[in-house]
Amino acid sequence: MSEVRQQATLIRAGKLEVDNWQRFEATDAQPLPPESGNWLVPLPLWLSAQARLRGRSQPVGVLLAPADDPAELAEGGRVDPQGLALIAVDFPVYTDGRGYSIAYLLRTRFGWQGELRAVGDVMIDTIHYQARSGFDSFAVKPGHDPQEALKALGTFTAGYQKTYPVPQAV
Repeated sequence: MSEVRQQATLIRAGKLEVDNWQRFEATDAQPLPPESGNWLVPLPLWLSAQARLRGRSQPVGVLLAPADDPAELAEGGRVDPQGLALIAVDFPVYTDGRGYSIAYLLRTRFGWQGELRAVGDVMIDTIHYQARSGFDSFAVKPGHDPQEALKALGTFTAGYQKTYPVPQAV
């Protein structure tokens, strides 16, 4: 039996990794994700079950849709990192720029210092700009060369506006 090898499509800390995070969709039979595994839960589920989700032995990630308000994650003006492995922001299409604003707000106004991941329509052309707005990990869209996407982090060497540390290409 041949073993299926997963391609490294996640850029994290300036390196390529296999993305083992899954999006969780609640059902009546399974309102919360299993205890094991790496799960991204939508913001409404996080808000309704955050006490139970924060108490898990393996933290979950919160998935923000473009229309979600990141202020809902901030209690007392700051995002509490307890039980929260990462925050992922969905880019359903690359032309939807709301994710950039969400990242900026999470980093500047709501004090999120943990992992901030761009997911969805994350392409080679957009990674540099996503990093400049606060993202530090990127789930590269299928069909795009992850090595080329990693190189794209070094596309520009100077910027005119405030930025965040850009993960270095290897």
